[in-house]
Amino acid sequence: MSIIRSVASGCGTYLPAHVMTNDELAKKVDTSDEWITERTGIKRRHIAADGELTSDLALAAARAALADGNVEAGEIDLIVLATTTPDNTFPATATTVQAKLGMTRGAAFDIQAVCSGFVYGLSVADNFIKAGQAETVLVIGAETFSRLLDWNDRGTCVLFGDGAGAVVLRRGEGEGTCADRGMLSAHLHSDGRYKEKLFVDGGPSSTGTVGHVRMEGREVFRHAVTNIAEAINEALAATGTTADDIDWFVPHQANKRILDATARKIGLAPEKIIMTVADHGNTSAASVPLALGTGIADGRIRRGDLLLLEAMGGGFTWGSVLLRW
Repeated sequence: MSIIRSVASGCGTYLPAHVMTNDELAKKVDTSDEWITERTGIKRRHIAADGELTSDLALAAARAALADGNVEAGEIDLIVLATTTPDNTFPATATTVQAKLGMTRGAAFDIQAVCSGFVYGLSVADNFIKAGQAETVLVIGAETFSRLLDWNDRGTCVLFGDGAGAVVLRRGEGEGTCADRGMLSAHLHSDGRYKEKLFVDGGPSSTGTVGHVRMEGREVFRHAVTNIAEAINEALAATGTTADDIDWFVPHQANKRILDATARKIGLAPEKIIMTVADHGNTSAASVPLALGTGIADGRIRRGDLLLLEAMGGGFTWGSVLLRW
């Protein structure tokens, strides 16, 4: 008996032209390349130009994903855009992308789960496809996160960058086994008790301002490794797979030490990690699709590979997706 699967048919990415190195950042704040690299693994990050909006980044990634999947904009039933940095309080940035793609039917909306946004977006899209409400969904993670940074706070401004990535999911069918192409498992979690560990100190309802990122780094690190490992083990248990079955681990790119610690905790070989944090920094909702796109572009990720995606962000939110490419 066949079952519905949400199958990835294309992936696209976009990074702003300006690359800010650690040495350039050290001219703005009391830090150094050595200090940043040792603690985070980050060497450089991309920063959006003045006037370059989240929708601009999202649109470029979306067009690349559609081209990669040989999908026309008119075939899209739904756009799910994960972002913490929308163009405006409203309307949803997804509707701007919808208009610029020339898509005049279906629906488009934003979701907000910070760094977990793209994983949440994949799960939302998967459920729309399984429910029969959409056959082709464009899932985007896009951020101009640099606009939320306090450039005097070296504990946060060194971590983040801007970028976008997108994946097209299409309705397919499988046999209900782990050999099927498409999304095999999705597990989402949140715990609002930890809001003040990682948050932005502003918003329309509270201060009427955008605000800046505030973070308790040690606490975030501790929860990240534990929560992510649990979500990963949940995915493996739900599908009857093990860490040895995973071809590529495509994690949220927050910090190299978090990625290494998570891989050790679940028994995953380090050479299976797609790691882009050195070049991109933490791009929040864009980091997972950017890492995915990097692995596809350089030939590591191939059709039929079993991918493990995960992320954790402010809220706290976290989750995992098991996907056969």
